[in-house]
Amino acid sequence: MTRRTSRGLAAAAAVTVATATAALLPSAGASAATAPQARVFMVNPVQSSGDQTLADHKDAASDVPASAYATVALRNLDASGALSGKWAAVRSETGAPARTSDLAGLDRSDDRFEQVMAYFWVNEAQEYLQGLGFGSELPGANDRVQPVRLNQWGADNSFFTDKKDEIRFGKGGVDDAEDAEVIVHEYGHAVHEAQVHGFGSSPEAGAIGEAFGDYLGMEVGSNADAKYGWPMKTDLACVGDWDSTGYSAAPHCLRRLDGTKTYKDRVGEVHADGEIWSRALFDIRGKLGARTADRIIVNAQFGFAPDTSFKDAALTTVATAQKMYGTQAAAAVRDAFRAREIPGV
Repeated sequence: MTRRTSRGLAAAAAVTVATATAALLPSAGASAATAPQARVFMVNPVQSSGDQTLADHKDAASDVPASAYATVALRNLDASGALSGKWAAVRSETGAPARTSDLAGLDRSDDRFEQVMAYFWVNEAQEYLQGLGFGSELPGANDRVQPVRLNQWGADNSFFTDKKDEIRFGKGGVDDAEDAEVIVHEYGHAVHEAQVHGFGSSPEAGAIGEAFGDYLGMEVGSNADAKYGWPMKTDLACVGDWDSTGYSAAPHCLRRLDGTKTYKDRVGEVHADGEIWSRALFDIRGKLGARTADRIIVNAQFGFAPDTSFKDAALTTVATAQKMYGTQAAAAVRDAFRAREIPGV
């Protein structure tokens, strides 16, 4: 079973997380201060520049301005000298493996840049979940070393495979690991699998998986923007601004989180139908704030069946909100799902 990030669909109330940032930051201990430094996109070059004319041109360094890169610490690395650590282990089979001793100045023309992106953003995603309490006061959500392989898929696609619990990123069009929202989207599938083995075994469960991946990509990216003081210059609800430049009209989006689809608009394709669920998640965030919403959303997923329906997953999420935060939060969650006209909620 694989979970894929579709490219075909892309042709077809923003809330800041700044007020919650302090509660989500990892501790700034000596290990972070002495960690190797590298350049990454924050979150992708379209989002950080606001320039919708940027284009891939086969990894040409000159096509992305130097101002689109941010220098960051690569936290939680082990002592191997490779991009391997507490939450991620990255390898590549089409280029030299990145070593922590030779990361200075890497840009998108070098395949090692994608390896750095994959490590940094997978680590960032797990740190975000840890900051929400998963792995401490709440059960861990994929709190393990996540295997990642780069350049293993020649098409413009990336996927998580539950046979090896591995994420693979493709190189067709914009290299997928150049866009943090695509990286974290695939990590979202790994989180679901860690929470519920075999999750996504029905069309509606598959759609929920795609929706959560899109939502998590947005959330981890927007939290990082706030944490590092990096301005977001595109629409928060637009996912995959850079990855989609080759196949979508400006403003470029792989998918959106603020669409108008309801349950009756299902077409039986998981990415398309996922936009129903992701809008509900986005609305929950708008009503409750990022931290409260995400603690509910992720915690509820432990109670999903592998083949869950929209109805059952929505009811589980409402019940989780009630248990964690009480009647008012539960009502806000219920209203978000009812606005998508999910029957029985």
